[in-house]
Amino acid sequence: MFNGLQWWHVLIVVLVAVILFGGKRLPDAARGLGRSLRILKAEVGEMSSDKDKKDAAAGTEVPTTAAAHPVMIEPTPSEGPTVDPIPLTQPVASSRPISPTRITVEGRPADGR
Repeated sequence: MFNGLQWWHVLIVVLVAVILFGGKRLPDAARGLGRSLRILKAEVGEMSSDKDKKDAAAGTEVPTTAAAHPVMIEPTPSEGPTVDPIPLTQPVASSRPISPTRITVEGRPADGR
């Protein structure tokens, strides 16, 4: 059913893209797509290198077969320092009412009043 793309298939796709997006937007869209792919590739590379560094630092080897299951180690309870809760403070009563702050731009109110 699908035997591959012919040169005229690619031409039709390009023409539809030019009609839909216009000639000025296509280079910007291509640049944005290229940047996104470069960022994705760099992040995936960092994730794999971080995992390799973490495994090397722990002295363990990454299992290569699906049959290898990680061993769950229960954490041992440790008696660390106890922390006393911070006491709540009482609100300070003021005799003057609090007025809402006004945002100004160059000395004039930002909302135009």
